[in-house]
Amino acid sequence: MHVVFRETHGLEENAVPQDLAQSPADLVVLSFSDGDLGAFAAGWRRADAAGRRLPSLRLANLAVLQHPLSVDTYVEQTLAGAKGILIRLIGGRSYWSYGLQQVEHLAREKGIALAVLAADGRIDTRLDAASTIPVSTLRQLATLCDTGGAVAAHAALAQFALAAGCYAGPVAGVRAIADVGGWQPQDGVTCPAAFALTAKRPRVLIVFYRSYLTAADLHPIEALHGELTGRGFDVIGLFAPSLKAPDAAGWLARWVGVLAPAAIVNATAFSARGATDATPLDGAGVPVFQIALSTSDRAAWAGATRGLSPADLAMHVVLPEVDGRLFAGVASFKEAAARDGDLEYTRREHRADPDRIAAIAARIAAWISLASKPVADHRIAIVLSTYPGKAYQMAHAVGLDALASTQAILANLTAAGYAITPDDRDLATARIYWPLAAYRTALAKLPAGLRQELHDVWGEPGEDFGFTAIDQGGALIALQPERGRSEDRADEYHDLSRCPSHTYVAFYLWLHARGIDALVHVGAHGTLEWLPGKSVALSDGCWPEALTAAMPVIYPFIVNDPGEAAQAKRRIGAVTLGHVPPPLERTRTGAGLGRLEALLDEFSNADGLDPARRDRLQRDIRDEATATGLAATLGLDDAQSPADAITRIDTFVCDVKESQYGDGLHIYGRGEHGAAERVGLLSALQGKRVASGPSGSPWRGRSDVLPTGRNLYTTDPRAVPSRAAHRQGVTLADELVRRHLQDHGDYPRTLVIDLWASATMRTAGEEFAMALHLLGAEPVWDMQSDRVTGVEILPLPTFDRPRIDVTLRISGLFRDAFPTLCTMFGQAVRALGVRDEPADWNPFVGRPSTPRVYGPEPGRYGLSMGDAAETYTPDARLDAGKAWLSASAHAFDDGNDTFDPIGIRDRVAAADAFVHVQDLPETDLLLAADYAAHEAGFAAAQAIAGGNATLYHLDARDPSQARARPLKEEIARVVHARAHPGWVDGMMRHGFRGGAEIAATLDHLGAFAHLAGVVRPELIDLYHDATLGRDDVLAFLAQANSEALAAMQARFAALHAAGLWPTRRNSILAQLDLPA
Repeated sequence: MHVVFRETHGLEENAVPQDLAQSPADLVVLSFSDGDLGAFAAGWRRADAAGRRLPSLRLANLAVLQHPLSVDTYVEQTLAGAKGILIRLIGGRSYWSYGLQQVEHLAREKGIALAVLAADGRIDTRLDAASTIPVSTLRQLATLCDTGGAVAAHAALAQFALAAGCYAGPVAGVRAIADVGGWQPQDGVTCPAAFALTAKRPRVLIVFYRSYLTAADLHPIEALHGELTGRGFDVIGLFAPSLKAPDAAGWLARWVGVLAPAAIVNATAFSARGATDATPLDGAGVPVFQIALSTSDRAAWAGATRGLSPADLAMHVVLPEVDGRLFAGVASFKEAAARDGDLEYTRREHRADPDRIAAIAARIAAWISLASKPVADHRIAIVLSTYPGKAYQMAHAVGLDALASTQAILANLTAAGYAITPDDRDLATARIYWPLAAYRTALAKLPAGLRQELHDVWGEPGEDFGFTAIDQGGALIALQPERGRSEDRADEYHDLSRCPSHTYVAFYLWLHARGIDALVHVGAHGTLEWLPGKSVALSDGCWPEALTAAMPVIYPFIVNDPGEAAQAKRRIGAVTLGHVPPPLERTRTGAGLGRLEALLDEFSNADGLDPARRDRLQRDIRDEATATGLAATLGLDDAQSPADAITRIDTFVCDVKESQYGDGLHIYGRGEHGAAERVGLLSALQGKRVASGPSGSPWRGRSDVLPTGRNLYTTDPRAVPSRAAHRQGVTLADELVRRHLQDHGDYPRTLVIDLWASATMRTAGEEFAMALHLLGAEPVWDMQSDRVTGVEILPLPTFDRPRIDVTLRISGLFRDAFPTLCTMFGQAVRALGVRDEPADWNPFVGRPSTPRVYGPEPGRYGLSMGDAAETYTPDARLDAGKAWLSASAHAFDDGNDTFDPIGIRDRVAAADAFVHVQDLPETDLLLAADYAAHEAGFAAAQAIAGGNATLYHLDARDPSQARARPLKEEIARVVHARAHPGWVDGMMRHGFRGGAEIAATLDHLGAFAHLAGVVRPELIDLYHDATLGRDDVLAFLAQANSEALAAMQARFAALHAAGLWPTRRNSILAQLDLPA
């Protein structure tokens, strides 16, 4: 008999065990705040200096007591000998749930005085209940702790000593510091009114926590104040206990309005948005710059590619983005002071980094300059992407006509008073030259390490630089150069280890030399934010910062791509202005399916009529399905009953008819939401605050992302998966299992799931929740905050199938944005391996514990396939498979990065199914090369590792009608929908860019055919009919984008030559001059 039980594991189990090696003492104070602990240390020393020595004391930061083993060791070695334990918690008991449980048990068992206080000024009755001393004493202690400073801490220790049965004398001189106030380095606490009367230069406000003041931990605030003052600003600090405390928020909002600053710097953490979506810092209408006061030391930051810990990333970057703040960088690090031998404690203090302080101040000054300069004097660089490195794909942007958008932006700038000079030259052939000598002079100002790297990779530059650009007075229109050799372009696009070329570096140094005030990158996305360097909190040795420096970056970005927008926000400080995707049109009639639809309609109306007619219609339907390749796509054979075959065919045809395609491309600042987009861009260019807005798909029920034109933000990684996402994840898991049962007559045993960060952000974790449910697990949420705190293993009787062995293949952005989800998944897998369950229902039982979360090594993104996906040879397919495996060879499910190439090969070989989930209604498999690289690339990887997995594409565009399809079926659905005359006509409205999109679709279709063999020749016939088979399309391509036409002709020929398109259509062969 097996015990049926739910098994819960908290995330704290993934922390690193630590032994503080502290001896017992009478009193122990625990807190997450080094400021708290420093104040108690100062208070204890104050009593000692006055000859009123307090009972012995130990201090410890709860951050090092996260792992259960750390807690157990500390309880046994230190706390068991205490007479009183005082704990200050931020966020409630869930933030230290295991530790609090153990300490409460100890205190009640041994009669130890226990005071558990909320550190955020609130009354928390759950913490009161955990305490063992009277509530009246708890309130007195809380008041003293909230007062802050050495004197108040001395008084709190004395009061608590008495509660613990120890002696302590009275404490005089406790003087409360106001909850809110102004601050100046030379004066200390001051009234902002005096500053308002005397400040004559542009004003900058620095907002910080009151606790920094009471703990005398103001070094980064002092350093930034001094740096900004030296740059010509009048600066004042404003302190408060929290931006969300009602009284403090009101006070701050009033003074922000009165002081009318040119900019605000915020050194507090989290979001300050309230019920009205406003914050106390919004009223001045100026940019609010977020700085990070890192909780790690400088050495850890310098040696890490991540830049910030997951907690710091959430507190200082992700959540402040919700308020529309601009991340200006890391300002300070926690460094250890001398160890106090009496307290067995080492205080950690914020220490400013001079280089980072200077970089932050320079960025702030650049935005203030943008606001203060008349728009007629502005010099704006409007930069367009060259991705994917093909001449006919110039100005690529997802869902956006970047060329038409640039013209629209120029018109808007002209109307707003910018000095724009008309110029109708063709950007592709325009050149502006920059002398090599000028480049060398500018290059000498870059850090020596970057100059050496550039030399080692590219050698010496040999000639003057010619940039593809047009000078239109107040605006410079330019193409972003290639990062390196154009033939390696796809390989290096997302690869942070690739040093940019001299031409690339020169381009950005040239922009600075021209006195550019702001850079506008039109559309998602370019390469600047993907250059080598840290993921966030960059240094001057990171290429993105070295090339942008302090220049304001403004980035019109498709609203449904939060992951890559976040990369731009966090690595180049961009204001990412959301724009809508193209409108959607329903297919209604699938391309090439007209006769089949008519036969199906006639059959549905023939029910009850003569059998001979019904039988004839069944034969005709099967014959037409065979002729179109649909019978082979759906896997129909002669053994299937006519009824079943027709049901499958009808379902597919209905799916196509219900499909949608994008009607052309969006033009920024035009259409229904164009006014808001224009306002957002002009406000940013004039140095004003741009309101924040969520990211997601407006076509998947996310009406909250409208209007666009706002500064995009994403989700709190600590709250993923959400409860709603978990429910949808269960639905997705059930649908995948259903389809596998239909196709194979059995449950899937081993799965590989492809996880992308943007999708996880958009859906709040539906795909991850699906993966957990397939294991037989679910998240554990904190009841108050809805933060995910752990994972629960569900008993087998709660679901009617075996557990499924799931491996996650995560993207590089997922690795960076959701490290706790990686460790949570590994935690669940390890827990499953030790359960008492039958092996045929739990595949982890009785096997060694091995990783189940794989992705690219830190600092790398994408799959780096180069041109292997578009070179139709067996060797190229092997190269693509090797690239997939290489970019998936690092394991991340134990909180560390482990190089494990054998492990991922084993997981690939063992998989009997692979699945990618698609949540966006406005996209499909043929929209971008990434889909073929990831999904079809897995098939190429299995050609190396072994295995024969079914490739599934899980269509979750409509959450209420999730549908899993084999990849070849999904490809067929997309081609029949996309080869629609309406889609092609929509693209022809967009000239050059429309032609580029028509050609790119064929490129992506060819990659699926080459890497996975999932494209029937009839589908390529169909796409040819829809494009080069139309005289009007041929004429359009010849006039609007002749290189796209030539590329399509070459692509069709290459597919035919490689045997991937054995068309039987003589008319097509004749048109393309191909051999029969």
